[in-house]
Formats: sequence, C-alpha cells, structure tokens
Amino acid sequence: MMEKLIFATNNQHKVDEIRYVLGNTFDIITLKDAGIDIDIPEPHDTLEANASEKSFTIYKLTNNNCFSEDTGLEVDILNGEPGVKSARYAGENRDFAANIDKLLSNMKGLTNRTAHFKTVISILLNGKETQFIGICEGIIINERKGSNGFGYDAVFVPNGSEKTFAQMDMEEKNEFSHRKKAMVKLIAFLHNT
Repeated sequence: MMEKLIFATNNQHKVDEIRYVLGNTFDIITLKDAGIDIDIPEPHDTLEANASEKSFTIYKLTNNNCFSEDTGLEVDILNGEPGVKSARYAGENRDFAANIDKLLSNMKGLTNRTAHFKTVISILLNGKETQFIGICEGIIINERKGSNGFGYDAVFVPNGSEKTFAQMDMEEKNEFSHRKKAMVKLIAFLHNT
C-alpha cells in the first residue's frame, strides 16, 4: 500500500512535477484533494522559513504527514532578487507575465545574467521536520522562449543546455530541475525512514 503524503500547495504545475518524479512510490494528496481551501501565508524572508510555515500549517490542520516546498529564482546581479518574492515580484496577484516583464526590465543592459533556482522542501513526519535543498544554476536570457512550464521558465536557461525550461518537456526539465534535485533527496530520505 502506498504511503499518503499531503503536498501543501495549490499550484497544479508543482503537483504535476512532483508526481512525475515520485512515480507510484507515494500517493500525493493535494490540498484540494484533502478538502483544504486556504492560501498559506509566506511571510518570511527565507525560502526555508516559508517552506516550514506551509508544512507546519497543514500538519496542525490535519495531523497527517505532509510536505511543502518553496522555490525562488535568485539573480546574482540583483542581490538575489526576486528570491522569496518570486511569485509576487510584480505585485500580490501572482502574475507571472508581469513578473517576467519586471525581471527583464530590471536586468536591461546588464551583462551578468547568472542566476539559479532554489527549492527548499520541508517534510513533517510524525511532527518532526526535515528539509532538503535543490539548486539549478543558469542564466536569464533577454526574451521569452518556449511555452511549457510556468513562472520564469521561459527566460531561464540551465547550465549545460541551450534551451529554456519552457522549451523542454518534463523529462528534459528533470535532467536539470532544482525541484527534482530536492525531491531525489526527499525520496532517499523516505526510503530510509
């Protein structure tokens, strides 16, 4: 019997990516599947603290094992922006087209385009938290390319590729993905627990 884990997110794209990586190892229950209709606050100034906030919120509500993740795009020349504000970079309404517009505007004329995606996963098993981090280094290009993925995928090219994440299918993206790297650590942990 597969172990059930609640994934503390309302983002279907993230759910799809996680399920793709996990395969049939675990039964991933979304907040919607669990009948939870809340927008969990992300009030902290680190990805680690926001990931904890989300998993502890759901654990307290359900008393079920759960995990969450927080991901940010950190651009070196912008001192790590947008970082924890990645989803709300251009405002509270989480408009990724506007977020990309703001990012490209802030980087106009800059030659240092290095950046990385960072994912922090927080899992709570029987009330005990463990965190896992995955990082994907790359660059920000000057214009959008591709229509797959979400967020900043259309302007991010991972090191070792000539394609943006948005030009890749799920299998290609997972060769580089920050979220996959964190998930691999999570899966190894779960198999040894």
